[in-house]
Amino acid sequence: MDAFDSASLAQLVQLGLQGISTGAIYSLVALGLVLGYKATEVLNFAHGDVLMLSSFAAWYFIVEAGLSFWLALPLVVVLAAALCWLLEAKVMRAIVGQPQFAGVMLTIGIGFMIRGGTSMVFGPDSRSYATPWSDRSTQIAGAVVADLNLVIIAAALAVTALLFVFLQRTALGVAIQASSQNQLASYLCGVRVKRLNSLVWAISGAIAALCGVLLAPISLVDLGLWFVMLKALAALVLGGFGSVPGAILGGLLIGLIEQFSGVYLPDGFKDVMPYLVLIAVLVFFPRGLIGEAHGRRV
Repeated sequence: MDAFDSASLAQLVQLGLQGISTGAIYSLVALGLVLGYKATEVLNFAHGDVLMLSSFAAWYFIVEAGLSFWLALPLVVVLAAALCWLLEAKVMRAIVGQPQFAGVMLTIGIGFMIRGGTSMVFGPDSRSYATPWSDRSTQIAGAVVADLNLVIIAAALAVTALLFVFLQRTALGVAIQASSQNQLASYLCGVRVKRLNSLVWAISGAIAALCGVLLAPISLVDLGLWFVMLKALAALVLGGFGSVPGAILGGLLIGLIEQFSGVYLPDGFKDVMPYLVLIAVLVFFPRGLIGEAHGRRV
């Protein structure tokens, strides 16, 4: 009986940590989506493709160019941030004042272009690269957990904490929050709203790049990595669309539900169960678990 309990506890710990690790990725991707949406009121459907492109860029720098992981990581993050800055400043800004549907379709088109360009340059084959934590694991409460999963959890905590401090404790962060609430009033108070919007998109792109670089060694560098954004969208709706804490909570819940349903439920439920839970939550909590009231800016 004691052996059974120990084995069960080890399995629960392992599944829990793996679920939190996966959910941390979903939370960070959802967080990037929320930041971009609150700044420009456009949901960036190319966000997942930036993540996917970042994983291919990391593979190129590490495997082809021979750079170390610690050199490739900041390089990929900076390049992704620059790409998203340019997309907002040169492309999205051109449709300001147009219906939101125009922005959605434009980002979908940008996503297809990024996906197609990546396929043309790198090819459709999956690949991988080594990290400082590859083939290393840690034993926790009898469970063997890959070190990379623990690194992902730590990275998610660090990014969330840094964003909180930046948005709450710095003048630039407060200006970003003010702009997200009322762009016209912020502009009249001297805030450079356009530059702030580009900066927020750059931050969002940097977060997507970090997720891509850390996730790729687990899921492989593949064109299908953009699909992570769909899980992030589910996390957004589950936690509460437009809510930063909701994005984090929703991502963690989706990750945990996936892991546990994949083990304790019949085959096929792993991919379906998060959306069944999402539907159930929305029936009783239409705004999500901790959603905010929404209104249109005028």
